Parts: sequence; C-alpha cells; structure tokens
Amino acid sequence: EVQLVESGGGLVQAGGSLRLSCAASGFTFDDYAIGWFRQAPGKEREGVSCISSSDGSTYYADSVKGRFTISSDNAKNTVYLQMNSLKPEDTAVYYCAAALAIATLAQYEYDYWGQGTQVTVSS
Repeated sequence: EVQLVESGGGLVQAGGSLRLSCAASGFTFDDYAIGWFRQAPGKEREGVSCISSSDGSTYYADSVKGRFTISSDNAKNTVYLQMNSLKPEDTAVYYCAAALAIATLAQYEYDYWGQGTQVTVSS
C-alpha cells in the first residue's frame, strides 16, 4: 500500500521556521519525484517545491525561493521541506505527493498524495 505521511506542521510567528517531513512507503522511492504543494483557504492548490529522488534536482516556486529548502534522505524514504522566514501568506495545508516522473510542479503528474499538514503563520 502506497503511503505518504506528512508531519511537522504547526503554528509559528512570522519570521519563524518549520521543517515538514514526508515519509513515503509502498513504492520504489528512488524512481519517483516528491513534491510539496499547498492550499490556502479559498485558493487553488499550488506547487511549492519538488525534488527528484534519483538525481537530486530541485525546483521551487518563485514565492518561496530563497526561503524554503527541499531535501531528501533516500535511506529513510523521507523528503523534508525546511521553511524559513515564514510569512502569513504561507499559511496553508501542505501536501506531499509522488510522481513517477522527473521533478515537476505540474500537479497532474503526481500519482500519490498525502493527507496534508496545517501550517499557520501568525503576523
């Protein structure tokens, strides 16, 4: 059974940091790209960042470049999203997803999705 389990969300003040984790199981981790997406209330889900488990290539949305860092621990089948300098507009439910493809922020490429973790940034 494929599982993606996010953790690490919470409430933080603006300027603070959080690290999200995405633990994957049930598929060959090295064959997949893992992406982070987020959905704020009343808004469409958007891509945040992604990483290729095979070659480590990464991509970031312009809104998070320089503040967020994605990384992968292939031995643990886990992808992390380090979020620094958080802003109130980063408040959203964050989802991780797996794509049998190169790293991409195109949501239609993603086959498996986690349940999400809430991130709330207070001003």
